[in-house]
Amino acid sequence: MPKHNLSKYSKHTPLYFITSNEHKFAEAESVLKDCGINICHIRLRYDEARGEKCEEIAKKSAEMCFKRFKTPLFVEDAGLFIPSLNGFPGTYSAWVFKTLGKEGILKLLRGVKDRRAKFISAIAYVDKSGVSVFTGVSEGRITDKIHGKSGFGYDPIFVPNGWKKTYGESDEAKIATSHRMKSLVKFAKWFKRKKK
Repeated sequence: MPKHNLSKYSKHTPLYFITSNEHKFAEAESVLKDCGINICHIRLRYDEARGEKCEEIAKKSAEMCFKRFKTPLFVEDAGLFIPSLNGFPGTYSAWVFKTLGKEGILKLLRGVKDRRAKFISAIAYVDKSGVSVFTGVSEGRITDKIHGKSGFGYDPIFVPNGWKKTYGESDEAKIATSHRMKSLVKFAKWFKRKKK
């Protein structure tokens, strides 16, 4: 992990979110602000732990970052899991998106009837007392082509259950069912109780 000077960030900000993904930070900032929690962004690309579960990766990554910064912080790991592809891309979703893109996923599913899929988000918060992990899941299906330009990543090919539009077409659908929103809300409720 590269050297990083934490002192340039506001000492009054109670909580740091370590991620190199601007979209993730924007979503987290919005959700947590509505819950009464302010966060600060540390833009850092770190060597992510590997594992089969998002929860496992988030926990290991949080512990690694805490050793570096020694301040309360959280990280997030998320993945798209498709049963007909044996869970692929799963915890390798970010790498697969960079190499194959959403178009690649659609090609892999060409002619496949079972298009069920789920997004999983795992938030791992760490301080001197240890790590706590919070998980959110959004179940739905993969479309047969790209729909919409909103959101990021696989959003334009994922339709959540109970909706007719992809995350790429409907901000309303994403706000209502987002896996990241669910994990963040769970974390926020716990964090506010912890701080009382």
